[in-house]
Amino acid sequence: MTKLSVNINKIATIRNARGSDLPSVTDAAIKLQEFGAQGITIHPRPDERHITRKDVYDLKPLVYTEFNIEGNPHRPFVDMVLDVKPEQVTLVPDADNAITSNAGWDCEKHMDFLKSVIAEFKNAGIRTSIFLDPNPQMVKFAAETGADRIELYTEAYAKQYVSNPENAIKPYVATAEEAVKYGLGINAGHDLSLDNLKYFADRIPNLLEVSIGHALISEALYMGLENTVQLYLKRLAKW
Repeated sequence: MTKLSVNINKIATIRNARGSDLPSVTDAAIKLQEFGAQGITIHPRPDERHITRKDVYDLKPLVYTEFNIEGNPHRPFVDMVLDVKPEQVTLVPDADNAITSNAGWDCEKHMDFLKSVIAEFKNAGIRTSIFLDPNPQMVKFAAETGADRIELYTEAYAKQYVSNPENAIKPYVATAEEAVKYGLGINAGHDLSLDNLKYFADRIPNLLEVSIGHALISEALYMGLENTVQLYLKRLAKW
């Protein structure tokens, strides 16, 4: 079964809007795991507009499923991850001022940099994943960096799914099949939702984990957090 890791950035965004500790990201992480989430994902950015460095350290002892920290591997981020030692780090090439992640790595262009950073994480026993566009030709270079997994950037899939699911999924299936050939695990994330998740998960080979935040937290406003987590788990179930 594909694991569900819940990104709690949006919890922090709401908290920061009032400058207090309500809602609490630590309480949210505890509850999400109690409700069935198999991982907690955070994406701290340099401006701390949602998840803060303090959050990263506060969450570490509370995440007993899988802790996944995403981010652009600038030196302060690398040092923090090495200190916290989550189960997984996901490398995302987003600009500091980006509203959200909007592209995968060009692993061929950034090969030397990625190899160096990934070697540091692997020496510390941290599993590494690289954010990747649905491009089978890029998989070879992703494998050469030494990464353990790729995370498929699924915004394009989510947008096209509404009008043409079959065409939307094709490049993702091709990229995943190529990743399997190179022995890479496959994660996925960005704009996956209750509407489009099952179609995606049923067709992607070796899909180990999905990271979902914005849609899940938004849907939970109407349906409740526990119920929403359970609905996501049902979408991922293999019968």
